[in-house]
Amino acid sequence: MIISSLSLHLATSPLPSEATGYGPIFEEEPVDVVYTEDSPDGRISMNCRARANPPAAYRWRRDNWEIKLMEQPDEHYSLVGGNLVISNPRQKKHAGTYICVAHNIYGTVISKEARVKFGCKNRGQVCVSYRWIFNEFPVFLNMDRRRFVSQRTGNLYISKVEAQDAGNYSCFVSSPVLGKSVFSKFIPLIPLPPDDERKYPADIRVKFPDTTALLASNITLECFALGNPIPHIVWRKVDATDLPANHEISESGAALHLYNVQYEDVGAYECEAINTKGKDWHKAWLYVECERLPRSGKGELKFSSLTFADSGMYQCIAENYWGIKYANAELRVIACAPTFEFNPLKKQLLGARDGRVLIECKPRAAPRPRFTWSKGKELLFNSSRISIMFDGTLEILNATKNDEGFYTCFAENDRGKANSSGYLTITEATSITVAPEDTEVTVGGEVVLACSASYDPMLDIAFIWAIDFRVIDFDAEWQHYERIMSQEGSGNLRIKNAQIWHEGRYTCTAQTVVDGDAAYADLKVVGQSACLSSQLLWTKGAEHNSPILSYTIQTRHFWSLHEDDWRNASTSPSFLDGTVERADVTDLYPWMEYQFRIIATNEYGSGEASIPSLKIKTWDAPPVVSPADVEGYGGRNGEIIITWTPVQPWYFYGKKFGYIVAFKPHDGYDWWYETISDPETRRYVHKDSFFLPGDEDFQVREFQVKIKTFNVKGDGPYSLTKVIYYPRDVPTEHPTDVYARPVSSTEALVWWLPVVDTGTGLQQYIEGYQVKYWRKYIDTEPGANRIFVNATVSQTRLENMLPDSHYLIEVRAFNGAGLGPPGEHCEMFTKRPPPAEPPRIQKKRFKEGQGELEADKKKSTSALLKIPPTFQVMFRKTGYIYGKVYVTGWHFMDFPMPQFGDYELMVRGRYEGGDGPVRTIKLLAPIGPLYRRQFSFPSLRLCFVVRHCNAWTTLVYRRLVKKQTSKTR
Repeated sequence: MIISSLSLHLATSPLPSEATGYGPIFEEEPVDVVYTEDSPDGRISMNCRARANPPAAYRWRRDNWEIKLMEQPDEHYSLVGGNLVISNPRQKKHAGTYICVAHNIYGTVISKEARVKFGCKNRGQVCVSYRWIFNEFPVFLNMDRRRFVSQRTGNLYISKVEAQDAGNYSCFVSSPVLGKSVFSKFIPLIPLPPDDERKYPADIRVKFPDTTALLASNITLECFALGNPIPHIVWRKVDATDLPANHEISESGAALHLYNVQYEDVGAYECEAINTKGKDWHKAWLYVECERLPRSGKGELKFSSLTFADSGMYQCIAENYWGIKYANAELRVIACAPTFEFNPLKKQLLGARDGRVLIECKPRAAPRPRFTWSKGKELLFNSSRISIMFDGTLEILNATKNDEGFYTCFAENDRGKANSSGYLTITEATSITVAPEDTEVTVGGEVVLACSASYDPMLDIAFIWAIDFRVIDFDAEWQHYERIMSQEGSGNLRIKNAQIWHEGRYTCTAQTVVDGDAAYADLKVVGQSACLSSQLLWTKGAEHNSPILSYTIQTRHFWSLHEDDWRNASTSPSFLDGTVERADVTDLYPWMEYQFRIIATNEYGSGEASIPSLKIKTWDAPPVVSPADVEGYGGRNGEIIITWTPVQPWYFYGKKFGYIVAFKPHDGYDWWYETISDPETRRYVHKDSFFLPGDEDFQVREFQVKIKTFNVKGDGPYSLTKVIYYPRDVPTEHPTDVYARPVSSTEALVWWLPVVDTGTGLQQYIEGYQVKYWRKYIDTEPGANRIFVNATVSQTRLENMLPDSHYLIEVRAFNGAGLGPPGEHCEMFTKRPPPAEPPRIQKKRFKEGQGELEADKKKSTSALLKIPPTFQVMFRKTGYIYGKVYVTGWHFMDFPMPQFGDYELMVRGRYEGGDGPVRTIKLLAPIGPLYRRQFSFPSLRLCFVVRHCNAWTTLVYRRLVKKQTSKTR
């Protein structure tokens, strides 16, 4: 067998390669379906497919009732492969919860539940989609940076109306659920004459609201702004460096999609609209709730002393008040002697001189074998240079020619032994002999970076080049990069038509199959092209028998979110008619890399865009944007902490971008200045004994703070001056109304009223709260558990508590100066833990004539718990999965006792802290006609006894038997 102890985590995993058969593994499970009775399809398909050998057979259940597809043909239900098809569905007959059951000779697995509903989709989801018709059907308006259709309201927004927008518009509404579409009357749009191309700042008009999403659902947040120039939309998650990994941005930045929403996605989301005239932003919260599905938890099935009989299909069923989930796995217990048949040692092994050599030894064996190694006839032992690792790998450090020879790995377990050998050859190390040198090149010029290496002649060598740690693809980037193999052992790099974006650190790596070496150099590109405007030239394309009416120039800069994130550019002249073949693109960001493309339009519409131009970079310039959200507070011992939101990179406008932080006391004359060179910095701490308040000072001192930006071209404007406060001491007030309640035997919730006023007329700065908890009379307060939460939070969850314990809870406010005073301690008891053992069953022999089973009378019942548990009893027929479930707080329960068939009773104790393990009782049917004539089994009584001293539950049950007579039953 493989191991003597195992913890089985139920999740599908690959089977051993030698396995010829295995139990069902779901590849597709049914999903929730919403159906409308006037749907043109007229049927519902519930998909179910499982991989199995031999192939799985399928059954379906609706609301836990078997659908008799084979025995009773149905006019509505049919089985296609494993899929359940419902023809002409009816709500009263077919709405409900469906489960697919797949089985073969190795076992049975049950799919997750899927619901069939009638009507529209779930609450909170949209049942229609919106599009707009332009002039005539079916010409639909294309969405771009300038135009956006909200799928929440259906409204059409145009950020900057142009002459080409003149026409008639109709709202087109379609329902994929109903299979129907309608459109409104046409609405004329007549643009006003241009007001000398008046520029105005970004103004957000489509704002996403606070949103609550179900766990694992998909949501879309919308944000769109008006403005001239057309605003650029940027999304971010507040208090996070990046958006969640499961996000996607579409509609030219106006829509943020979050897929498979999880609890960690909860938080505030912000969209910012930016153009050269100003910016606007909007923020709202996303909340995540769990509906119907059980909470995630850890449930392990552990084995000890595994035997072959433990092999088979296992299914974990997680259930709570909201629903049920399933997970499947197959356990296969194997045992075999070590064998190198599938993975022998390589006959020829290679290692580099003075390098590290690893020789793997991976036989197939169960249980895991013991490993030994030999070189020739010499047995190897661990030393400072040679080590045998846990997995059998042999490690040799600082290899020399003396390490060459035959190496043999021996593997042995209680089933047998085996070995495998290979010959190790030590080669000469690979080393860079000619390294690339730092070089300067002008834009459009050519440069060669040299790289040569020495290596063992019996090996092949390859040269790999990377720029800023990105490997260069010579096939895709042949226009600018070329590899030069001037002689053996050489791999020079030629850079042709150098552009500003070719500037960076170039790394040459000489690599063999054994080892490698690397060297790098910096390339500087000088003489940048372009400035804040750029002139474009083009030639007219095919007109297709209709004159070109106008051209549209689009740009894409370095910080574009997607490859297809093109935006209409501002041009001079503003309208490009079909006769022009050149134009100036204006309003470009300084020190920004751009590409351009052109779209031609005639009376039949717009054609395909041209191939993008080569990349150019505009000249640098002094910055014009200052940091936002400047805040701050005083810390401990004269510290001034200043925070801000960094400037977006497209506003850097040049190299060596940074910040200058200026601050002074409110009544002071001179400012202090500090230079911050990292553009991503968002916090600065200044410590000066001058700021330490004296006894004569007020409780809170005021400071003024402002920040400006700079680059190599000069300084930008200062931000607005912000007044911040320096607290003389720690917070003087404590949180009030601290209240806690237990959630389980190990967790609790605590909340409080936050600290607001200092008594000085100024708002006290609170950085956060410390929550401390410990067991009364048992734990010491200095060793208590501590949790720190943000000042915006007034509740938290306490974890890792001990069950059935008396806890004290303390909450304090804190800031940069330290902790404030504690309030009154809150006292709370955690819940009792679930029973550690299943109910115990003790039987006595069957008393003939009385038909009675009695409990063991030897143990005293005087130590009953003051608050006994409740009991959960499932009564089901043997071989069935589902049955009736009863819950009682009494110490006994009566059941009707059937006369035919075998049954099972599954009993567990339930404390407030959770459910205990299950004890199963087998109830066998009476055997023989004589037995049935003498006795009947009208009822079954279960009696429960809880004993406090040993913390276990005893189950006593009786069969009440009445003798049949001719007068009574």
